[in-house]
Amino acid sequence: MRRRTSDLYLIALGSNVRHHRHGAPQRVLMAGVAALETAGVRVERVAPVIRSAPIGPSLRQYANGAALVRSDMSPPAMLALLKRIERAFGRKRAQRWASRVLDLDIVLWGGGLWRAPDLQVPHRLFRQRSFVLGPASAIAPNWRDPVTGFTLRQLNRRLTRAQTAPRDPQPDA
Repeated sequence: MRRRTSDLYLIALGSNVRHHRHGAPQRVLMAGVAALETAGVRVERVAPVIRSAPIGPSLRQYANGAALVRSDMSPPAMLALLKRIERAFGRKRAQRWASRVLDLDIVLWGGGLWRAPDLQVPHRLFRQRSFVLGPASAIAPNWRDPVTGFTLRQLNRRLTRAQTAPRDPQPDA
C-alpha cells in the first residue's frame, strides 16, 4: 500500500480576545501554531502578525496571521483538528463574526479544490480579505489560487492597491 504524501496547507489565524494562559491575541496566535505542532502538524513558515479592524459586531481589533503547514491529513481531518484546537482555547460557536479567542481556517490546500457541505477549499472569502492575503502572501507569495490562477501576491496587490478617483471630464471650450 502506498503511503499518502504530506500535503501543504495555508492556515489563517485570528484572535481578538485575551486568553487566560497565553495572554494577548498576538500571543494566542503563536500558542495556536504551537498547538498545531504538538498535534503532529509540521509548521514550515509563520507570517508576521498584523492588526486589523473587526468585521461584523465585534468591537475589538484582531491579530491576524497565517501559517504554512504540512500534514498527511485530508482536508476534513485537518478541519476537525483545527476545530479541536479552537475549542481547547475556549472558542465557543456563537454569533457569526463575534469576538473569538482563536480562529483557524484552511485557506488553501496543496491538493487544489475540496468541496463538501461542511468544508470548501479554497476558503470562499479569502480573496476579499486583506487580513488573510497580507500574511499569506508574506509566506507563500507564489502559491496560485486554483480557482483564479492568480498568485497570493497578485491577489493581495489587486485587493490593496490604491484606487484612483475618476477624473472629471474636461468641459468643451
